Amino acid sequence: MSFNFDEVIDRVGTHSSKWDTVQAKYGVSPKTGIPMWVADMDFRAPPAVQEALAGALDHGVHGYFGDDSEYRAALIGWMKRRHHWDVEPDWIINAHGLGNAISLCLQAYSAPGDGVIVFSPVYHAFARIIKGTDRRLVESPLVQRDGRYHMDLDALAASLTGDEKIVLFCSPHNPGGRVWSPLELQQLADFCETHDLTLISDEVHNDLVFKGNQHHVLAAAVPSVRHRLVTLVATTKSFNLAGCMIGSIVVSDDALRAPLAKVAFGAAGMSFNRIGMLMCTAAWQHGDEWLDALLDYLAENKRIFDDGIAAIPGLRSMPIEATYLCWVDFA
Repeated sequence: MSFNFDEVIDRVGTHSSKWDTVQAKYGVSPKTGIPMWVADMDFRAPPAVQEALAGALDHGVHGYFGDDSEYRAALIGWMKRRHHWDVEPDWIINAHGLGNAISLCLQAYSAPGDGVIVFSPVYHAFARIIKGTDRRLVESPLVQRDGRYHMDLDALAASLTGDEKIVLFCSPHNPGGRVWSPLELQQLADFCETHDLTLISDEVHNDLVFKGNQHHVLAAAVPSVRHRLVTLVATTKSFNLAGCMIGSIVVSDDALRAPLAKVAFGAAGMSFNRIGMLMCTAAWQHGDEWLDALLDYLAENKRIFDDGIAAIPGLRSMPIEATYLCWVDFA
């Protein structure tokens, strides 16, 4: 099957956060500028997702969503096929998007005033959620070597005060597009073990990896860290379904999962966006061919962008290994 990623779809006036708020946020008209401030693609969703949505609309009844076993099975199948990661149904706790998932995790595994470590620069919402839940933001600056970002765990260890409880990790990393190696993941897991830290691995960009690189699910790469590891996954970035507001938290350790399940039941409830659950299920069930074609298209976009940046004196584009995000050095 072929997919028309060249199709230009006008999103102005469709309540698009990306397009309809850029004027207010940055003073740039969507008629003359290209908004690149948010990780949101402009491609039409996969056919199976569109069909799931059409079927729900045709049915016409949109009450509370109940049985999520098909969604869980779709998630499990996708992670097995694409990432060689075995997930059990009862390991999964659903949330109203991964922003909500992070908030639930912070509430379950830390208290107000506790430190939450992030490797900066990183997705801006991490800081907002940490501060919004009255936790203390602890930034561990990434260092550049050979034009790529690396963690400096020695410097981080030297800066700890003792009230840090969580590492909020982005894998692959946003921004910079780093695909962390198994050795780096092992070193981070060892660091969390040494300092008794819960490790939250946000792997929302896990499917958007360019050829020649391989994403390693932390839970599969370092199974020994399962007693302190929480993994976040979603269809959000892979299939551009952020508007569905569906994300999942995977915790294999029963004792670690228990406090999170309690918080999630009280804060997130047990029913999720009906339309979103159906669309996300369809994406994980039938989205392989579409995603493979998307990755080829993104690779060509990346080449065009990098060539354009290289032609401008003084600018350098970081060689991303994953995500569709650009990171340019203007220094």
